[in-house]
Amino acid sequence: MKNKINFKTSDLGKMDKQTAVHLINSLGGFKSVALVGTSDGQGNTNLSIFSSFFHIGANPPLIGMIFRPSPPERDTMRNILDTRFYTINHINEKIYKQAHQTSARYNKEISEFDAAGLSAEYKNNFPAPFVLESNIQLGIEFKEKTDISINNTTMIIGEIVQVFIPEDCLSEDGFVNLEKANTVTCSGLDSYHKTVQLDRLSYAKANKEITSILKS
Repeated sequence: MKNKINFKTSDLGKMDKQTAVHLINSLGGFKSVALVGTSDGQGNTNLSIFSSFFHIGANPPLIGMIFRPSPPERDTMRNILDTRFYTINHINEKIYKQAHQTSARYNKEISEFDAAGLSAEYKNNFPAPFVLESNIQLGIEFKEKTDISINNTTMIIGEIVQVFIPEDCLSEDGFVNLEKANTVTCSGLDSYHKTVQLDRLSYAKANKEITSILKS
């Protein structure tokens, strides 16, 4: 491996703006990336790609996401606050290009489902649209909004109230096999990746050896 380059915060201001953005966005490592489906009060659908999800808790099952500064006004966040429901849909190898296309800015009258060639799916009387082509789909109910003043972003917290997972991707102990579901991950703003599982390890305890729990 080659010698490491040292960057300081003061160096970022000397870089091309887009270069600095790519650098900082890549430093966090691999991230969850998914499509967020919403609709407004008139039933107009919206679909947008996000890579700012994070687990908050299992009981109740909470998931958070970060919205970048507005303006421009974010249709996704407005729809979430107005209707209180949205979906999170895993991206797979077959749809990652269409998913990326949803990051383009479209007029409010244009649905990103249509623009990207993806299908809105309504089921179980859930009010927000799922992505039909997604293998793992989550129905979320809005719970809390927090404004983060340091960089003018907003954190939205929702509770998972609906889950759709392929039967062969769910283990007996509740573990979800994301590789079987063909879920992809991302780094930076535009790099998409497949994953390879290294292992599943036993619960860590003091004075007890870590062992593999993968079934052969």
